[in-house]
Amino acid sequence: MATHVITGAGSGIGAAVTRRLHERGDEVVLHARDAGRAKELAAAFPGAKTLVGDLADPDKLSWAFSHQTLPDRVDSLLHIAGVVDLGPVGDLTPKTWRHQLNVNLVAPAELTRLFLPQLRVAQGHVLFVNSGSGLNAHAGWSAYAASKHGLKALADSLRQEEHANGVRVTSVYPGRTASPMQAKVHRQEGKEYDPSRWIDPESVATTVVMALDLPKDAEVNDLTVRPGR
Repeated sequence: MATHVITGAGSGIGAAVTRRLHERGDEVVLHARDAGRAKELAAAFPGAKTLVGDLADPDKLSWAFSHQTLPDRVDSLLHIAGVVDLGPVGDLTPKTWRHQLNVNLVAPAELTRLFLPQLRVAQGHVLFVNSGSGLNAHAGWSAYAASKHGLKALADSLRQEEHANGVRVTSVYPGRTASPMQAKVHRQEGKEYDPSRWIDPESVATTVVMALDLPKDAEVNDLTVRPGR
């Protein structure tokens, strides 16, 4: 039975991936920003373990985890949590920049650092759910795209550094996916949100699980998923 540490399990792609892994009997350790959210996740996925720490404050993650029991074995670390705040460069404040960079980039780097010893022992897998914005930046998306471009760089460097240790690293780049985050994006864009136009989170979950289940003699480095209609 594999053990997966997952961020962003509460909704969207993260919830779909967690449900797949939980239903097939794998052990899931679900990251939560606070104790209340951890209780909600434990109720949604009976038997799941939780780990509390605020991704918006990555400097304190190590301290927070030192007061909790970490899993002895980690077969995969799945970075799925993310935040987005749109706006032109001329309007974005340092606070907005820092929040997106912390949650989308610095916290994944710190979580990876903290779990690398277990991942090396297990010859495990680090998977980053990135974004199409990690490959192309558009007007109004500068801070979010910068965080996701940085996440690609993190994954690419980590892959080369840990290849000799048997740790696989995958980046998945979904296009617009029907989720609460996408609803927020549409509100910020001033557009009507129609989830039927966008990728179902279950479709992205299928690609994530496929990458995890690939035999050890191969790895998926980069996987782009786009709306099919």
